[in-house]
Amino acid sequence: MRKGAVFSLVLLALPAAAAAKPPVVVELYTAQGCASCGEANAYAAKLAERPGVLVLTFPVDYWDYLGWSDTFAKPEYAERQKAYVAKLALREPYTPQVIVDGRAQAPGLKPDRVDKLVREAIRAPADPPQIRFVNQRRVDVGTGRAQRSSAEVWLVRYDPRDQEVVIKSGDNRGQTVVQKNVVREMKRLGGWRGRAVAYRLPEASEEGLETAIILQGARGGRILAVARAKN
Repeated sequence: MRKGAVFSLVLLALPAAAAAKPPVVVELYTAQGCASCGEANAYAAKLAERPGVLVLTFPVDYWDYLGWSDTFAKPEYAERQKAYVAKLALREPYTPQVIVDGRAQAPGLKPDRVDKLVREAIRAPADPPQIRFVNQRRVDVGTGRAQRSSAEVWLVRYDPRDQEVVIKSGDNRGQTVVQKNVVREMKRLGGWRGRAVAYRLPEASEEGLETAIILQGARGGRILAVARAKN
């Protein structure tokens, strides 16, 4: 290992309390074929402009049978939502649904409830491990509280631009769906049990995407830390 990498990991081994509080992660599960998702998409776009909040839009594919195949949906996004269903003891996945910091959920059509969850998450005490982007090819996750079970380090790449899609069939036929911060890539980089670890970052599949690293309890657990790469 190079001296620079060693020095970086040493810095990350400093007390995690010195790290800045990470943004609150708000995940919106939505679908272009969902007739009731338009308002939730618009609300998420406004919420994305709020400081200290990271909104991620996850399009799901389980409504495709209604007549329109979502142009951004991936099966793994629906699987991620199902993990939350199990963890939060819900009956079934639905859209639009919002998950806040992996800890709580609310219907996407209930902005007051979502706002309350976001405010609670902002006020909640946090002692996150530091996450540092060394360059475009590596990220370091520092030391933190030991985990009873392995946490997971996720690479998320999302498009910060508004995505306008004209729906040509299904319940939203003839409408233009607008979505923001649509997740285009999500990859598990590895596990984490409280010790400093460096992870290699793959190249982005397309230009214009922004990058975030999420440290999260396994199988839909709580989000422990998050960091966004600086462009």
